[in-house]
Amino acid sequence: MHDIKAIRDNPTAFDAGLKRRGLGPLSPSLLAIDEKRRAAILASEQAQARRNAASKEIGDAKKAKEEARAAKLMAEVAELKTTMPELEAAAKMADEELTRELAAIPNLPLDEVPDGTDEHGNVQHHVFGKKRDYGFAPKLHDDLGTALGDMDFEAAAKLSGARFVVLKKGLARLERAIGQFMLDLHTGEHGYTEINPPLLVRDAVMFGTGQLPKFEDDQFWAVSGELFAQPNADLRSARLGLIPTAEVSLTNLARESILDEKELPMRLTALTPCFRAEAGAAGRDTRGMIRQHQFTKVELVSITTPDASKDELERMLACAEEVLRRLDLHYRVMTLCAGDMGFSAQKTYDIEVWMPGQGDGGAYREISSCSVCGDFQARRMDARSRGPDGKPRFVHTLNGSGTAVGRALIAVMETYQQQDGSIAVPDVLQPYMGGRKVIEHGM
Repeated sequence: MHDIKAIRDNPTAFDAGLKRRGLGPLSPSLLAIDEKRRAAILASEQAQARRNAASKEIGDAKKAKEEARAAKLMAEVAELKTTMPELEAAAKMADEELTRELAAIPNLPLDEVPDGTDEHGNVQHHVFGKKRDYGFAPKLHDDLGTALGDMDFEAAAKLSGARFVVLKKGLARLERAIGQFMLDLHTGEHGYTEINPPLLVRDAVMFGTGQLPKFEDDQFWAVSGELFAQPNADLRSARLGLIPTAEVSLTNLARESILDEKELPMRLTALTPCFRAEAGAAGRDTRGMIRQHQFTKVELVSITTPDASKDELERMLACAEEVLRRLDLHYRVMTLCAGDMGFSAQKTYDIEVWMPGQGDGGAYREISSCSVCGDFQARRMDARSRGPDGKPRFVHTLNGSGTAVGRALIAVMETYQQQDGSIAVPDVLQPYMGGRKVIEHGM
């Protein structure tokens, strides 16, 4: 969330940042609300101060036996007691209005982020590897998986509807192997601490990382059956959200706390199921496992000091890339333009892996997104650190996929497919597969 003081100090720069995001100027309306809020707070504080002063004067007047003056002061205090709740309510309403407006505004892009309105404005940063020459027409992962008998969308539809999948036998184990390999790499070599976080979180936690209030419809929500059965129950107040990414749980571990900067950077990782309603994705990637309501992902989160966050982004990107390098998957890294970044991001790198079965000649698909958020999420969570000077300041947060396990499975299947429809197991995954080197039908 944005700092209203920073907007007050430099409204022109704030609106210029919003323009790069494709939004019109908002500083005039925000500053008008802020002025109303400050006036309401001042009026409430002045009334409280006057009440305290008048109460003291009443005692002095009575001691001096100035009954008329004491009576006048008592009448004034009585009137203040009546008006003060109204003044306090006005101040609270103005404060809530400002918070509500600020909470819906995305983060501003860093200066080095390229301009652009959508994915067409993204800039290629670098490439690893090259496209493979198969000597046959590569197949889509769902064709491969169905032919193997290890990928069942019909069974999943009977259980849960569209955008779910049942994995079996070799592919189920391969997906598990990919996730375990990623966790071992990040914890064993990259210095991340493994966390097993809750999958259900409160609204305040969703708000902290920016899922609420703007993206409420993109989330899945859970309410206990006992409460759901009650007539006129306030379901929203008692609901829990299923995490769309472990970023939500991991980042909020720092909420409402003041960390010792000697403990930073805090680097956390988790392998979790993730749940997304995909409310705005109707008609997109409806085939196969590309866009699912439930998927598995390894998440990377860093909590850093402000001066270290840019370097931490480059480090996080390298950690995510190493996963794909060891799997020997061809990919490219894109710097997202201002108009294509996520709500909470200041700067984002997307890693797009090459999937040879996607369309004529294959296609690049996002498999990881690494972002630095500055203090945007920290303000929403009240996450701070205390440095050598003893003064608390907001931390900077970063998050990235390290990587999406389901999409890594797709990339491995399509990249390592063989002409007979079997899937060669990458060398680095064979220890996790009990030494198995190939996935064939019926095995």
